[in-house]
This record gives sequence, C-alpha cells and structure tokens, in this order.
Amino acid sequence: MTATPLPPLSSGTLDRDAATRTDSGLLAAAWSDPAARLLALRGSRVPVLDAAADGGARLALSPVRGAFGDEHAYLGRLDGAPVFVEFGAADDGDAQRVGASVSWVNPLELEGLRSDGERELMTAGLALAAWHRSAGFSPADGRPTHPSWGGWSRTDPDGALLFPRTDPAVIVLVEHEGRALLGSNALWETGRFSLLAGFVDAGESAEQAVVREIREEAGVPVDRIRYIASQPWPFPRSLMLGFHASLQSGFDPEALAPDPEEISELRWFTRDELRTPPPGVRLPGPLSIARWLIDRWVDEA
Repeated sequence: MTATPLPPLSSGTLDRDAATRTDSGLLAAAWSDPAARLLALRGSRVPVLDAAADGGARLALSPVRGAFGDEHAYLGRLDGAPVFVEFGAADDGDAQRVGASVSWVNPLELEGLRSDGERELMTAGLALAAWHRSAGFSPADGRPTHPSWGGWSRTDPDGALLFPRTDPAVIVLVEHEGRALLGSNALWETGRFSLLAGFVDAGESAEQAVVREIREEAGVPVDRIRYIASQPWPFPRSLMLGFHASLQSGFDPEALAPDPEEISELRWFTRDELRTPPPGVRLPGPLSIARWLIDRWVDEA
C-alpha cells in the first residue's frame, strides 16, 4: 500500500470551466460539441465498465441527447471535452444508451476508477445530484426553486441564488508510539475499522473539532494536531479535512472509552497490521481519505 501525493478524489485533473456555467451561449456550445459526454446517474449509483478489473473501473459516459434541461449540470472539461451530469431518475432504458455491458454501482463499493479525472467527475456529479434533490424549495419561504448557472445554483421566484451546501468534517489519524487508533462504527459489520471522524460544529474551528470528536468517540485527549489534506466526500455533501494527532503525553493508551452510541470497538494497530490486516479486519476503501491517511502513515516508516 503506497499513498498517492493527494487523496484519491482531490487530484485537480478536472477543468471545472466555471466561466461556461454562467454564459448561456458558451453552455449551449458546450452541449452541442460533438465531443460532449454525459454521466447519467441512477439515484446514487454510477454506470461503470470493467467493474472487476484489476486496474480499476471506467465510467460509462454517453453522448448527450435532446436539450440541456433542469435535470442536467455542466461539470467541466476532461481532456478538453465538455462533460455533463444527468441527475434525474434513470430507468432501465439508460442501459441501452450507455451500453449493455454497463454495471450500475454504488461508488462506496468501487475498488477504484482508473482515471483521476473520472473520479472527480463522479464526485462532482454525485454532490450536485444530492444537493438538487434536496433543494427544490426555498428554505426561507418554501417556494419552488429552479436550476441556474449550468446546474451550479438554484434560483427562487424573486431571483435570489442558492448554492450547493458543503458540510465540513474532520477525520483524524491518532498516533501513539508507532500505533494508530482505529474504530468500528456501531452500524458497521464486525471487523470493519476506520479512522475517527465527525462534523465541525457551528462556531468551531477544525482543530477544536479534532479535540472534541476524539474525546467524545474515544475518551482520550490529543495534541500536536497537524492538518494534512482534504477530500470531497459526496455522500451526500461532506468535505473531509484530514488531520494527524498524537495521544496526549502521559495518558494511558489502554484507557479508551468508546462512545457506546457510535463506536462498537476501538483498537490500536501497528504499521505491520495495517500493511497486512489480520484475518477478519477490513480497512476503508481505496477511494476514501481514511485509507489514504492510513497508507500515508504506513509509508512514513
């Protein structure tokens, strides 16, 4: 396991081409471009080819068709070609459109995608789709809103703009004397472990959230907090802020007190145990910043 320089969904390969979003002429030209492609979503599932391939799956992108509508958003350009997402309800007819060999997959079950750009397309498309599904009415007065700016905003009847919401969350690798702390969520199957994480409270800094979340979920104090990197996590709309922290000096590492409502088990892992997990232990998937932070820590040895 070797960590890439950046988390899996944060490569910056996708040209988001923000200028085209707000220019109706440029948007129409992008839609009519013969090279334009469409990522059609079926709820929260994405169409992929070669889902079981060792090198990772590929997104099944299809040619655009019809007119650009309220169920579409412009994601940007990949290798110069315009790419859009269709987040309306997809039916079985889409299989003919993108190809009979397509599998509709929950991204959390993907072992990976071959292309950095396709990972960013998937992330942006899922994030926008989740937001549009929940933002059909104004939170101020309940009146209907309609997509605008190429799908990157919604407009209420008075012309006020609403923008996609992103919820910041911290995820932390806590270290002590060559071991890293991982936990198993109470809702997960036995043996599945990941780093501890939680949302940033209103009026709270990310560093404060690190201290609070680790205290709440593991019952231990941490210090020497260091920000590492961030990654979008569109399930449905989080921005994961990755941190490294150390168990506070003088505190007993075995005096863990897991939050009984959230954490079923806490465990310290050595680098060797994370490099080759013991039988029955399942680590986070390769698209997650949790796995990236673990791999990065293992590589430091």
